Amino acid sequence: MRRTLTVAVVALSCALAATAGAAPGSAAAPIATAATAADTPTSGPEAEAARLVAGMTTAEQAASIVMGHIPGTDAARLGDYMTSTRIGGFILMGANVPKSEAELRRVTTALGATGDIPPLIAIDQEGGDVSRLPWDRLPSSATLKGSPVAATSAAYAARASLVARGGANVNFGVIADTTGDTGSFIHRRSLGADPVAAADRVAAAVRAEEPFVASTLKHFPGHGAAPGDSHELIPSTAESLDEWRRTDAVPFEAGIDEGARLLMFGHLAYTAIDDAPASLSPRWHEIARDELGFDGVIVTDDLGMLISTGIREYADPVRNAVTAVAAGSDLVLMIAHSTPSTAGQMAAGIAEAVDEGTLPPDRLQEAAERVMTLRLELAASGSVWAPCAECEPGS
Repeated sequence: MRRTLTVAVVALSCALAATAGAAPGSAAAPIATAATAADTPTSGPEAEAARLVAGMTTAEQAASIVMGHIPGTDAARLGDYMTSTRIGGFILMGANVPKSEAELRRVTTALGATGDIPPLIAIDQEGGDVSRLPWDRLPSSATLKGSPVAATSAAYAARASLVARGGANVNFGVIADTTGDTGSFIHRRSLGADPVAAADRVAAAVRAEEPFVASTLKHFPGHGAAPGDSHELIPSTAESLDEWRRTDAVPFEAGIDEGARLLMFGHLAYTAIDDAPASLSPRWHEIARDELGFDGVIVTDDLGMLISTGIREYADPVRNAVTAVAAGSDLVLMIAHSTPSTAGQMAAGIAEAVDEGTLPPDRLQEAAERVMTLRLELAASGSVWAPCAECEPGS
């Protein structure tokens, strides 16, 4: 189970939090753990999420578990996109990021001003090779993996404050994949070649990020053992489950234990466990929940990457989304090959699958409740992060 989140803010780098108390679900409050039928909470974000989701139509529940994307920085257009689709989240890519932090804040304000409960606004801000914020010049994993763990804490606290100051509330930023293969596309992005050393830095990164934004571990169950770039193909490995538990699982488990609220599933196949990509595999979702104790939001990697493989079975984005939710994902994400209508089509397809009986309604309800709980937790934090020209760096 996720551990209670402790606030350990290192090197705030002149970020100022104006927080209206430690509301339930805030960075200063414990994260709720998974509940059984006998101890289902009667108050707090989980209970409120259950109440809200119960009042939704199937179509509304389906839209709430889709994270979409359109390019551009036109605030009115982005706001209209969120209003018309009613989707639960938006991912900022490079084309959504203006030249300054103040301009980005106007973009994210427009994205979030579409309802009573702010959506999830995510960004891939790893730093270094994968960086959407051009003003992020903080150390990245390429150098942090060879530095003391404290350097990771400092860099990720400061980086998360940049993300929060820009108006995003979710960072897809902690790489838990580990590999010693310098030819791998994930090598420079990894926080270490050795699973134990990487785990220490992954844990430090999550601890540092969570007071600012919801931290995400990726790409479960780990690219290191599976050669190849999942942007172009389905990397695969014959590694056994026991070997995975001893190696590739270790950084993910460390991040989960430190309270990461999202876990991103990769499009990679461990054929000894399941021939299907992990993102579409019920078995891998079961392992994450039952063996690693993850009780937060499971999000897919970009489902458009499956289309990019050219494999006919993955050519339909709606089918990919339905399969991922049926397997156990809570939030489906698509960027590549998407159009302004794709998110709505995915939502409609998920709702139709429920109506036709191919997707159990309680699976959709469970996913919608997890996503809504996270949205409520983030909204309840009451924190507004802004530059502070006169602040002294934290000690």
